[in-house]
Amino acid sequence: MAGYTKDQRVFIIEQYLKSNESLAGTVRKFRAKYGRNINLSSSTVKRLVAKFRESGSINDVHSTGRPKTSRSNGNIESVRQNVREHPGTSIRHRGQELQISRSSLQRILTKDLHLHAYKVQITQELKPRDHGQRREFVEWIIDRQNRDADFLNKIIFSDEAHFHLDGFVNRQNCRIWGSENPHVIVQKQMHPQRVTVWCGFWAEGIIGPYFFQNEAGQAVTVNGARYRNMITRFFLAELEDIDVEAMWFQQDGATCHTAGETMQLLHETFPSRVISRFGDQNWPPRSCDLTPLDFFLWGYLKSKVYANKPTTIHALKQEIRRCIGEIQPHLCKMVIENFDKRVRMCQQSLGGHLPDVLFHK
Repeated sequence: MAGYTKDQRVFIIEQYLKSNESLAGTVRKFRAKYGRNINLSSSTVKRLVAKFRESGSINDVHSTGRPKTSRSNGNIESVRQNVREHPGTSIRHRGQELQISRSSLQRILTKDLHLHAYKVQITQELKPRDHGQRREFVEWIIDRQNRDADFLNKIIFSDEAHFHLDGFVNRQNCRIWGSENPHVIVQKQMHPQRVTVWCGFWAEGIIGPYFFQNEAGQAVTVNGARYRNMITRFFLAELEDIDVEAMWFQQDGATCHTAGETMQLLHETFPSRVISRFGDQNWPPRSCDLTPLDFFLWGYLKSKVYANKPTTIHALKQEIRRCIGEIQPHLCKMVIENFDKRVRMCQQSLGGHLPDVLFHK
């Protein structure tokens, strides 16, 4: 009714009573006086008459509830200032503090201030000396690229990861709806079964998986001897179909990777082309954000492997093999392109943590 003037409302009531309470007659009289551009309907007449009989007034009845001024300029500015001072406060607590409803606050944040909620990125703490080593490494990578545009395609990155058999249980996403609490309990072992997987990753595909296990197929701790056994009995055999003359090998600085005998073996296989602690080019510590296995492969694999909820170690291994086999070379090339972006962003941050770098599949 807000679109009608006081005189128009009086006219509607008068014509309704004069026409023996005819809704259609009232509408015709109104259109004849005020024109057809003002679209009066029978239902509008009915509501106005009901309001007049109930309250004795033709004016709109003001709500006694909370006034609809939550998105006022004053509130918008208050929210803007509050977010600037306390960006991590939840909507619920922010609404209580500013005395604005949660729904109105949500609209102010998204529609008026055009803000978005971002998750905190948790990453490994960098030590004081790490920035310099990271900066030195990425500058070395960029220099090699300037001399050889194909350089990044000649690096085999390597790493291990644990896949737990009960890794698919996610309490955050587990809900059971009902009228009563069923008190369902998901039991987890104190020391859950797992497999330890090694993979090599380069622009043309993935080498592996290799499972560190004993004769009974149970996962074992990776030590220097077992790591060298993997290199000699598995990795070198996988390299037979790859031209390693110009290839570089990367590994992190784990003790099992950098024992004297292990480094000697790697230098023999990749002479002057080992990226590692004690290698030909140092790999900076605490730099999982720079290796494709950590920033892509392990997370990607676990999202695929646990989707089918394997219930045995054998099934878990089969899923890992299957999912790795489905990764196409073009995806590996895209990951290496993302590594290139990370290298340059690390240079811009002077060896510090990377801003959020999205990988688009």
